[in-house]
Amino acid sequence: MEEEIPVVICAAAGRMGAAIAAISSIYSNTDSNVLFYVVGLKNGIPHIRKWIENSKLKDIRFKIVEFNPMVLKGKMRPDAARPELLQPLNFVRFYLPLLIHEHEKVIYLDDDVIVQGDIQDLYDTKLARGHAAAFSDDCDLPSTHEIVRSIGMQNTYMGFLDYRKQTIRDLGISPSTCSFNPGVIVANMTEWKHQRITKQLEKWMQKNVEENLYSSTLAGGVATSPMLIVFHEKYSHINPLWHIRHLGWSPDARYSEHFLHEAKLLHWNGRYKPWDHPSVHTDLWEKWFVPDPSGTFKLIRPNS
Repeated sequence: MEEEIPVVICAAAGRMGAAIAAISSIYSNTDSNVLFYVVGLKNGIPHIRKWIENSKLKDIRFKIVEFNPMVLKGKMRPDAARPELLQPLNFVRFYLPLLIHEHEKVIYLDDDVIVQGDIQDLYDTKLARGHAAAFSDDCDLPSTHEIVRSIGMQNTYMGFLDYRKQTIRDLGISPSTCSFNPGVIVANMTEWKHQRITKQLEKWMQKNVEENLYSSTLAGGVATSPMLIVFHEKYSHINPLWHIRHLGWSPDARYSEHFLHEAKLLHWNGRYKPWDHPSVHTDLWEKWFVPDPSGTFKLIRPNS
C-alpha cells in the first residue's frame, strides 16, 4: 500500500462550498493516496455527504467526522469583534489527535484555501525532532510584505496578545516576535500527544476567558493566539509557497499573476471570501468549485 496522506478540512454550515473547492483542488493536483477527514457539526453532515457523493467528487476517499462543540464549553469569550471566528469548527485544529487515530502525520487546512501544487510535497515537510507541528511564518515572504503593510496586517505577537496583561508579559516573549498562521498545519500526532498540546491549548483558552489576554485588534482569529503561546520557538517551517495568504484581507489588494502562478497554496484569510463578493482572484478559486447538487449553496457574484 502506498502511504496514505490524511488531510483534515472543516465543512461549516453557510460556507460549505469552501471545503468542497479545497478538496477538489487537492484531489485534482495529486496522484497520491489522499484520505480526506471532513469535519462538521451534526446538523451540517448530511449536506456535505450528499454534496460529495452526488458530484464529481464521488471517487475521493473520505471520512466524515462529527465535532462536538461541547468540548469548548467555558473556553470561549463571547465578545469577539468577529463572531464568525468563534465558530466551534475554528478550534478543530486543537483536537487533531482526538479526531484522527491511525496516522502519525496529518495535514490540517482551513476551508478558505485552494491547493495548486501536489499535496505530497506539503506532506513531505520535515518536522524537526521534538516538534509537534510545522507552520508558515508571517515574516517569511518578501513579496507579500508590501501587501501586509498597505492593509495594516499584523505579523507579530503584538497583534494577537495583549501585552498590557501581566500574564502575557510573564511569558517573556518579545512582542515583535514573528507570528505564524495556523491555517496550514503539518502535525506529528505522536509528539502532539506526548507534549499534551491539546491540554496546553485548552489551558490558554480558559485563561483568556478569565483574564481577557488576547489583543482586541485580533489580527487573525481567536484560534491563533493560544497556538502562538504554546508553539513559541517549538515549531518547524513550511515552505512559504505552500501558504500564500492574505488574499481575503482587502477587496483591492492584488498579487502579481506570476507570483500567484508560483504559489502552491492560496489562502483567502480575512473578511473577503472568494465565494462571496467583493473578493480578489476569485477566478483561481472558482475553477475548483463544484456546484452544490442540492442548490442550497450559491456563489455570490456581482451579477447574480
